[in-house]
Amino acid sequence: MNESNRRLLPPMAMLLSFAAAARAGSFSRAAAELSLTQGAVSRQVAGLEQWLGHSLFDRHGRRVTLNSQGRAYADAVAPALADIRRATRNALSPDAERMIELATLPGFGMRWLAPRLPRFNAIHPDIRVNLTAQNEEIDLRSSEFDAAIHFGHPDLPGAEHYLLFHERVVPVLAPALAAAVQVPRDLLALPLLTLRGRPGAWADWFAHAGIRDADVRVRAAHSQFLLLAQEVAAEGGAALIPSFLIEAELAAGVLVQPFPVYLQGDRGYYLVHRAGAVGGALGHLRDWLHREVSRPL
Repeated sequence: MNESNRRLLPPMAMLLSFAAAARAGSFSRAAAELSLTQGAVSRQVAGLEQWLGHSLFDRHGRRVTLNSQGRAYADAVAPALADIRRATRNALSPDAERMIELATLPGFGMRWLAPRLPRFNAIHPDIRVNLTAQNEEIDLRSSEFDAAIHFGHPDLPGAEHYLLFHERVVPVLAPALAAAVQVPRDLLALPLLTLRGRPGAWADWFAHAGIRDADVRVRAAHSQFLLLAQEVAAEGGAALIPSFLIEAELAAGVLVQPFPVYLQGDRGYYLVHRAGAVGGALGHLRDWLHREVSRPL
């Protein structure tokens, strides 16, 4: 390799530190991700900036933000690093092409996907699906994951989206409390629980049930739906929970849906993967998921 070509390939340690810092928006968080010190990450990024002849981050005391040149470089370099990781994984393991690294939202993975995976394994015993619970949004262009479960709209950049289903949120309570609930307005007499990220859900549900003057007073807001389900099962009140997360509890009568009134928005659960990454093991998983959404647990 001649000198001019070598000049176009910065050391991998510099690139990895820069990509982690760009992704995390922080040298300290990048250091934790890479098991390095913050000073080591800072030196690697500074070395890359010297290599390129211009800055990539704007420094504001201890804070750093990508500048326009840094953002453009990160957008180009991160996918290349992800490609190198996947190629190396495939080279290290002859069976890697039959292995899928799938990031999934914790509740979806625990309550919907994992209980169904034995069905997929029975059909495709040669394909291995590795699940990682991940709350943060995944950028598949720079991630080591082959695919992810995304909740929201089909708006992830550089990704293909395959709709699995839209969420139906239903009111639930324990059987012991259900006897006193005859009409939707009766729920106002119970402690109302909600998800922290959806503070207006109960007001929306009561309006959908025809009660627009409801004095909604939420007693507690939890960070996860499954925490809501546990408190409701212990007779702690009523909560609005996506029905697919509590199929088993509803079937067993541990939780009761007192009224067939549900909320359904325009957001849904999607299988997402990099544009063009179709066929093979991932194609089999995608096709199976589309068949599985119409089957009960």
